[in-house]
Amino acid sequence: MALAVPAALEGERVDRGLALLAGLSRAEASRLVAAGGARVGGVPVRAGSRRLRAGELLEVELGRAGPSPGPGAVNAPDDGAGAQDAVLLAPVVFADEHLVVVDKPAGLVVHPGAGNRQGTLVQQLLVRFPDISTAGPDDERPGIVQRLDKGTSGLIVVARNPEARQGLVAQLAARSVERRYLAVVYGELEADDGVVEAPLGRSPRSRLKIAVVEGGRQARTHYRAIARSASPLPVSLVICRLETGRTHQVRAHFAAIGHPVLADQRYAKASQLEATRRILPALRRPWLHAARLGFVHPVTGKPMSFSSVVPADLQQALAVLGLPERLMESL
Repeated sequence: MALAVPAALEGERVDRGLALLAGLSRAEASRLVAAGGARVGGVPVRAGSRRLRAGELLEVELGRAGPSPGPGAVNAPDDGAGAQDAVLLAPVVFADEHLVVVDKPAGLVVHPGAGNRQGTLVQQLLVRFPDISTAGPDDERPGIVQRLDKGTSGLIVVARNPEARQGLVAQLAARSVERRYLAVVYGELEADDGVVEAPLGRSPRSRLKIAVVEGGRQARTHYRAIARSASPLPVSLVICRLETGRTHQVRAHFAAIGHPVLADQRYAKASQLEATRRILPALRRPWLHAARLGFVHPVTGKPMSFSSVVPADLQQALAVLGLPERLMESL
């Protein structure tokens, strides 16, 4: 197999680039390189840390990857920065010549930014759909009209051309895009239904947080509590409908009303996090999932609707907390 290195993978490690281009896990790509199964410009690659350049020809012998490692295997270290997880690939649930809808896994950053220059969702999509590069608004966020936090899983739509992007942006501005999230929050909510309407902006106490601030951007989150549990931890399971789409909106709004999202390292109290670690040691990210996305196709005018099932790590937490695990019918 011969693969041309696209501009989106300029400067990427060979093993990570190979994983993205060939659909391998990071461990498989590392084993393939170690076995001599990868060449760049006809020269065998001796180290997975070798950096790629746009336009190079990456030749791959997939049969040399060998069998998958057994339980407990560790991936190759990344330039002394510690062991790296396998590349997180985002499944494409819909694609046409105008847009792509993907189901983003937790841990995957949407687009390059400070501290996250490589291996983003945008770079993955550019490999498969190079025309996204023409969609705007800029080189680092081509086609992006909405974002999900790194630790949030679920549905996101990306435009493949300027016409589609402009149409999607207009729908977001008109608040006609349907965005429903499932969340588990600390404490038992008193009301079954509610609206949090409060302006959001950078917290004056921490630049890493969003908070309710005077002069912030208008933000409105509708919620419905569908289940509560008092033991082993007081929590509520809620469906959130976003009218606006501000940074950290669900996380910041629920923190503001005293009910931070479960396992949210940035917004929950230290005592809440400590209790969560004891009860749910495997939960490593906020319990927040973008479960439903709906919009009108910006070119064809056809109504589009997509759903994403709750990932396994969040399902396991529901079972431990005694919350219902069949949730899609509630959306």
